[in-house]
Amino acid sequence: MANGDLNQLELWAASLLAKLSASGRKALTRLIGRDLRQSQAQRIAAQKEPDGTPYTARKARSKNLRGKRGSIRRGKTTMFAKIRTARWLKINADINGVEVGFGGRAARIARVHQEGLEDKPSSGAREVRYARRQLLGFSSADREMVRNHILDHFKS
Repeated sequence: MANGDLNQLELWAASLLAKLSASGRKALTRLIGRDLRQSQAQRIAAQKEPDGTPYTARKARSKNLRGKRGSIRRGKTTMFAKIRTARWLKINADINGVEVGFGGRAARIARVHQEGLEDKPSSGAREVRYARRQLLGFSSADREMVRNHILDHFKS
């Protein structure tokens, strides 16, 4: 999504939000933040970019199905299974706006994938350039959801 679309949404919403009380703005931003976090987590689970294209596939692993303790791995492992949980995907909502982003160590991991940087997969390993996978982004459905929340808030 173009940055200009987000700027247009911000300009449109700013005039409406200026009419709300501080507590009303905070309640609305908290609601929008919660739904944005949920949509981002669902998109990450589906392994799709904000524009709907799939993530770049992971590098193939060796055929060793046994873990460290001899147990056999079952099922498909997905990328970013833990990072998309509410523990790491945080909401910061106040009267001025809302932010959805990663916190703690997950922020570094997410940044490496978001920007396609180099990192060591484990200590002692050589550096690897990761494919660019946009974890956080604003899709057209997200923009529509924000617009609908603002309009619904003024209807009631």
